[in-house]
Amino acid sequence: MPGRRPLRRSAAGAIVAILAALVLAADQFVKQLTIENLPYREPVPVLGEFLQLYYVLNPGAAFSLGSEVTWIFTIALAVVAGVIAWKAFGLNSRLWAIVLGLLLGGVLGNLTDRLFREPGFPVGHVVDMISMPWMLPAIFNVADIFIVTGMISVALLVVTGVGFDGVREKDREAAEDAEAS
Repeated sequence: MPGRRPLRRSAAGAIVAILAALVLAADQFVKQLTIENLPYREPVPVLGEFLQLYYVLNPGAAFSLGSEVTWIFTIALAVVAGVIAWKAFGLNSRLWAIVLGLLLGGVLGNLTDRLFREPGFPVGHVVDMISMPWMLPAIFNVADIFIVTGMISVALLVVTGVGFDGVREKDREAAEDAEAS
């Protein structure tokens, strides 16, 4: 935002960490409620065919693809989490801190399942429970929602040229041109 002072890097890191912890906690809480309260592989209509709860254990990625190489997803999730955490302390942008914090929380939610759920480390199955059969046949969870919206947000920030310092590339170029004149 114009006129707003840049965020201190320690504050950006704190925003990322707090949001990631909140998303991780919400994801794991919903997954525990799912395990304790929903029947396995039976649809529970919430809004008819529009929205259903459908508890499944996903051994792979989207649509259970790659279930024989789950350990690769575990490594990928760990790498992504590490990169986000590393970038978190190089930010001066509130917007980037929020987006990366929410994305990190989603990544950690599914990584937690891969590490600690049956059949065991590092091939645990991810608990999924949200189904929207009218839209696509995928069944997903809270972490997936934050991963998808986080990646869309990252793409939008990149396309609009918002840097990790919160300054748009076109504004940076205009300021550089003004200084050069």
